Order: sequence, then structure tokens, then C-alpha cells
Amino acid sequence: MIKSSIRYQATDKVRDLVEDNTQLLLVLNRFHIPFGFGERTVCEMCEEKEIDCSTFLAIANLISGRRFSINEIELPTLLSYLREAHSYILDFRLPDIRDTLVSAVHQQRLDEVAVRIIRFFDEYADEVHRHMDYEDRIVFPYIEELLKGNVAKNFKISDFASKHESVVSKLNELKDIFLQHYAMPNTRMLNRALFNISACGEDLVSHCEIENLILVPAVEALEKDVYTTNMSQQNIASGNRELSQREKDIIRLVAHGLANKEIADRLSLSFHTITTYRKNISAKLNIHSTAALTIFAILHGIVNPKDIELK
Repeated sequence: MIKSSIRYQATDKVRDLVEDNTQLLLVLNRFHIPFGFGERTVCEMCEEKEIDCSTFLAIANLISGRRFSINEIELPTLLSYLREAHSYILDFRLPDIRDTLVSAVHQQRLDEVAVRIIRFFDEYADEVHRHMDYEDRIVFPYIEELLKGNVAKNFKISDFASKHESVVSKLNELKDIFLQHYAMPNTRMLNRALFNISACGEDLVSHCEIENLILVPAVEALEKDVYTTNMSQQNIASGNRELSQREKDIIRLVAHGLANKEIADRLSLSFHTITTYRKNISAKLNIHSTAALTIFAILHGIVNPKDIELK
């Protein structure tokens, strides 16, 4: 039984998630989670299969229309999931639809309309291939380089987001042609074809939402961190030791005894961003201890010594 009606939690049982939403079977498949999970919780299963639990829950919650969080998303895990989704859709889902579609229309009659329907689907499948190939060749490698700290000069995730649209509209058009205009018996094969088309449409919508609502924001945050780091490193390399206002704010809070997590909350920044700032400040000033940084802050008027408790 799901413990919360708001969102799935790490302590929920995997089988309860599947019973709540059978579409999560696809999520399990793309994370390579086998059946036979018994009474294991999401946390236990993710730990056993070395899957980032926060990323799994974000995807499962989004697909199920529940609240989700991207604060602790692990991008390598998300990229692996999206690549598996591409492979499933391109190598299994679309070919299966085509096979059943061909059988369905050929059972009735092989005429000009039937030929055009198959051609329509083939053109749509090519469009999906191009869409996902662009992500596999351009977008995902860009993110992997970003994770290494490498900045691309001619690409940002906003370039992808601004052009990223759902590829499900034509699939819905094909379904509507059968349901509203193509008068032919509702055979088992045609029923199966239309059922598969609907399922594929739902899968593609979820896939697009995962990229728009989880991947893009997570990469934007990473870009901000990496670009900040690179700018600081460039300043250090050029001999520029002048502190920015943000760096002074962080030094002041360090001098007051706040930990990185507390500083992140105070400044509404991510923990990773504060950690990056601290590293850059240490490299810029060649000061690595909190005590020495506090003395530096006092000497340069960044903090009033009377406001600091002497420990």
C-alpha cells in the first residue's frame, strides 16, 4: 500500500508502485530492475542494483502524475535511463506497431489508402529516429562533457529546450484517422495496432516530460556551476585575485561559523555551488582553513570581529 498520496517515497514497496501504476513496468525495465523483487522497498532495490534512488523516484513520480523533486538528481543515471528509453522505442515499440499495422490493413484490403497509411507511419517513425538521434549524438554527449567540467562554446541546454517538442502529435493523427474516418471492421489485429499506438503515445509524452521537467532544469543548474567554476579559474590564471561580492558574502558566513549546507540555504544556492565557490576562494587566496579565512575576513573588513564568537 502506498504510504503517501502526494508522492512515492523511498520506503514504499516496489510492487505497490507497480500496482498503483502499471506504466512503471517500463521504468523498471529501463533501470534494468528484474522481476522477483518481493517485499523490497524502492530504497532497498535501488541500493541493491546500484541505482540512484532520488533519480528513480523523480521519474516514477512524474510519470504517475505525483509531485517530484529534482534537487538530488544524478545526471549519469538519468542519461542511462533516457538512452534505454530511446532503444526501447526505436528498436521495439515502433517496429511492433508497424508490424501489427501492416497486418491489420492488409487483412481488409491493399488499396491506395492502406499504402498511404503505412507510408504515413514510416515517415513518422523516421521523424522519431531523427529526434532521438540528435539527443544521442549532440545533447547527451554535451551533458557528459559538462559533468567533466568541460564547457562547449557553441551549445547550451537552452538551445535544446527551445526546440524540444513532443513527437506524439502525428501518432495521434494516425489513430484519429482510424477512429473517425477509415471505415473498416474492428478486427483483433487492428484493435491491437491502435492499442499499441495509444501506449506508444503515452510513453513518448512521458519521455518528453522527463526531458523538459527533469533533465533540462538539472543541466541548467550544472551549467551554472561549471561556468562559475571556469570563470573563477580563468580569473586565477590571469592573476585576478579580486573577490566578487558573492565570494565576500560566502567568506562572511564562513567566518560566522556556518557550514556549506547552511550557507547554501541562506543564499538560496545549491550545496554543490557553495562547495565550488569555497574551492575557488581557497585557490584564489591560497587560504584553506576556516580559521585563516576568518582572519583574512577581519583584516580586509569583510566581517566585524565583534560580531564573531571567539572559539
